[in-house]
Amino acid sequence: MKRVVIIGGGAAGMSAASRVKKLKPEWDVKVFEATEWVSHAPCGIPYVVEGISPTEKLMHYPPEVFIKKRGIDLHLKAEVVEVGQGYVRVREENGEHTYEWDYLVFANGASPRVPAVEGIDLPGVFKADLPPDAVAIREYIEKNRVEDVVIIGGGYIGVEMAEAFAAQGKNVTLIERNERVMSKAFDKEITDVLEEEMKKRVHLRTQEIVLRIDGEKRVEKVITDAGEYKADIVILATGIKPNVELAKEIGVRIGETGAIWTNERMETSVENVYAAGDVAETRHIITGRRVWIPLAPAGNKMGYVAGSNIAGREIHFPGVLGTSVTKFFDVEIGRTGLTEAEALKEGYDVRTAFIKATTRPHYYPGARPIWLKGVVDNETNRLLGVQAVGAEILPRIDTAAAMLMAGFTTKDVFFTDLAYAPPFAPVWDPLIVLARVLKF
Repeated sequence: MKRVVIIGGGAAGMSAASRVKKLKPEWDVKVFEATEWVSHAPCGIPYVVEGISPTEKLMHYPPEVFIKKRGIDLHLKAEVVEVGQGYVRVREENGEHTYEWDYLVFANGASPRVPAVEGIDLPGVFKADLPPDAVAIREYIEKNRVEDVVIIGGGYIGVEMAEAFAAQGKNVTLIERNERVMSKAFDKEITDVLEEEMKKRVHLRTQEIVLRIDGEKRVEKVITDAGEYKADIVILATGIKPNVELAKEIGVRIGETGAIWTNERMETSVENVYAAGDVAETRHIITGRRVWIPLAPAGNKMGYVAGSNIAGREIHFPGVLGTSVTKFFDVEIGRTGLTEAEALKEGYDVRTAFIKATTRPHYYPGARPIWLKGVVDNETNRLLGVQAVGAEILPRIDTAAAMLMAGFTTKDVFFTDLAYAPPFAPVWDPLIVLARVLKF
């Protein structure tokens, strides 16, 4: 019998634990989770804040499923405070305990990057990182008068939280230090469409730097280098960083991205030590470079791969494309592969196309606009990336992701036999139109 210790009970940690117990039910598998939440879904926080989902639903499975049905020794409210060769020291509700391991998995995720500004600790200033944050935000809204909301940060979480409050009729100001929202994830043509819609519903303030947050007993306003904004509540959405401190204690190699270096088996540089999820870096499927792209689907698969290899079932994690989607009210936005900016940075000679199409034929009711941008390698005609904004983007992004995994050229994309019927798509699907405009 082997002893497996997993640090972190999120998506990657519980996937790894479940996989080990599936393959080696007689092994001792312990999971230590610092919060009382397990198998949780931080991506759902904005929707709990908006009031369209109850907080408890942020756990995909309750703890009892893992303990009783899968036989996992799950410890909640258990913070790992020291990691050594063959042991961990854990602070639990009944004191500190030491546990031995034969295999160790770091699945302890990432933490918010908190800006170093005055007033960050005032009541009414919140992060949006873990399910307890959603609970705290909802409780604050219910107990206090909240009309003016300031979101600091215009990435995925910032945009989603802006919708969450605007949908409740709040006066929302979103402050982004860069020239546009989601600038690191999308090219300008795509974010221009998103911003046009955002400006109808929130006060969008780009190229502003937050200097301080003011208030006496609670937050009252946010001051930037361009003005000040009344705030009954402030949400920090300024990015995250991988939790690598414990890994450093036993000499695990930290990769060039700042996350834990792993190979295709999710092994770290230390024997019998693995890493998975938001704490681990991997490789980009197109460029082959090391990347840190902390997204839930990849985290779940990393955990599955780590657990499989620990239990003796050889399987490799191929890497990621960075496929992602989100929305702001009726405007959806998504991407897979490389943006034009990323491709140029990697040294590709590219050509691009940006098209506007509709999701159905003009004669069928419900047709809505969709914009697509494609990026292609000029030398090989290989598709490098697709971005979309508008309506019904998910099937196009997911199809493009499969095409990128298979190494499609624009000709391959054009001749892909996609389904057609007026209630679902035009006869020339927007993705096929994009390939035609990109040429082959």
